[in-house]
Amino acid sequence: MNLNCLIIDDEPLAVELLESYVRRTPFLALKGAFTSAFEALGVLEKEPVDLVFLDIQMPELNGLEFSRLIGERAKVIFTTAFEQYAVEGFKVDALDYLLKPISYPEFLKAAHKALRWKELNASPSEREAADALFVRSGNRLVKVQLSSILYIEGMQDYVKIHLDNSPQPVVALVTMKDFEGMLSSPFIRIHRSYIINLDKVTMVERNRVFLGSDWLSVSDSYKEQFLQEINRKTLK
Repeated sequence: MNLNCLIIDDEPLAVELLESYVRRTPFLALKGAFTSAFEALGVLEKEPVDLVFLDIQMPELNGLEFSRLIGERAKVIFTTAFEQYAVEGFKVDALDYLLKPISYPEFLKAAHKALRWKELNASPSEREAADALFVRSGNRLVKVQLSSILYIEGMQDYVKIHLDNSPQPVVALVTMKDFEGMLSSPFIRIHRSYIINLDKVTMVERNRVFLGSDWLSVSDSYKEQFLQEINRKTLK
């Protein structure tokens, strides 16, 4: 599931930073970046937009006024250098409030919150589309069915997606943390380097899990959470 988003900030450097963050986040699709809230209003009239990354203190039309104008047409994540606006931001039903300078982990956490909101409010057809995702592999966007994933293997700045219907993994230019944020049950992390599909597990033996012909180690830091999930599926 993807989110169409806008960036509005009167500081060009702030816009540039947020654009780079959006490009790093696979489930975000940028529909426009503006230094004027008035310019962005025209896009909202023509394009379906789910989310707006919105500065508060701007000339002519500030972020709080803009948020009231658009109402329920899009959710807002405020981005500002001024902490005192936080209460006002939540009064207009903002999803989140990011204080500058904004790090990518903070940005990603807020974006995941928006994604969860979209999933909870999705129509049946949108939920069906969420059974697959597109990942960037080289110069291509590859569609991956979630049900075909055996496990995801982390390799520094990229991952290998191992599938039950392909002898070769799909190499995607995302980090494990980014990928983990896009997945929910039955996917669970069992190791710094592995996220597995619990539905594909064929056997558990001590600190190992078997998925088809592969076996993977369960690290101590993820063992308790993994065993809790396994126990929920175990006949006593």
